[in-house]
Amino acid sequence: MASAPAPPHLLPLEAARANHLKTDWDNLRIFVPWFLGRRFVEPSLEELAPLIDWAAFLPAWQFKGRDQMLVSAQTMLSRLSKEKLIKARGVYGFWPANAVGDDIVVYKDDARAAVLVRLHMLRQQLATADGGSNLSLADFVAPKDSFAPDYIGAFAVTTGLGLDDVVREYEARGDDDSAIVARALADGLAGAFSQFLHAQVRNDWGYGGAEQDRGIRPAFGDPACPDPAGNQALFRLLHAPEIGINLTESFAMTPAASVCGLYLAHPEARYFDVGPLGRDQVEDYAQRTGKTVDEAERWLAPNVGY
Repeated sequence: MASAPAPPHLLPLEAARANHLKTDWDNLRIFVPWFLGRRFVEPSLEELAPLIDWAAFLPAWQFKGRDQMLVSAQTMLSRLSKEKLIKARGVYGFWPANAVGDDIVVYKDDARAAVLVRLHMLRQQLATADGGSNLSLADFVAPKDSFAPDYIGAFAVTTGLGLDDVVREYEARGDDDSAIVARALADGLAGAFSQFLHAQVRNDWGYGGAEQDRGIRPAFGDPACPDPAGNQALFRLLHAPEIGINLTESFAMTPAASVCGLYLAHPEARYFDVGPLGRDQVEDYAQRTGKTVDEAERWLAPNVGY
């Protein structure tokens, strides 16, 4: 009988925090967005269509007859666009922000006195063999004690407004394949919308042009911040229900064809997997978020490393 695998070697939380990403904040150029607060955006489907990732679109839904389904999807896209059967709607914005420990504190204005929300992040605890940093998304925002006036962005977009009516129409005809294509197409448009808006954000933040690949847009539920409950704070910041996006009890978004997340502009910002977490971090996270330890363990279950 095979023995159970050994638990991963996790650093104590304080040691992991000491091994954070090092940034020379005194000499780093911090870009300043040209506006603070929220803005609404409603691009046409014609603007989003060129950004659809068709290569990922069909395999994700396990369609048979790739070429036929691709033609069907493009024909449907033309109909949805011309008849304006579904709408794309989004909200995004920028706010002053600083890191306090592993939290990102978001302020109302540049006075940095009134706190709007605290975004609770997690940190890698797995010991690194190559001497790399134990990352947290909070590392990509200037610490409050650095006195560097940093900023953060956030967004929520949907291409699911009107989708239920389209799906019901196809199902009423007994055309289940077209109903599936419509849902997949809305998801593909939502991904295109997030790319479309990120390009706008880079320009609004002042680092577009030669740095079109700079910055990331992590979402709560991603490997770097796996607790989807973080969407509550994000939705308070964005007032996302005003554009028709809401959260379920499990913090998923409705309509389903919706995407939300943060914008981080640090030049070394990258996506990563926070990996297994020690009991000390889970207890710390529970205290920071106001959860019980049992609740924190439940939401972070795939990452609990003990």
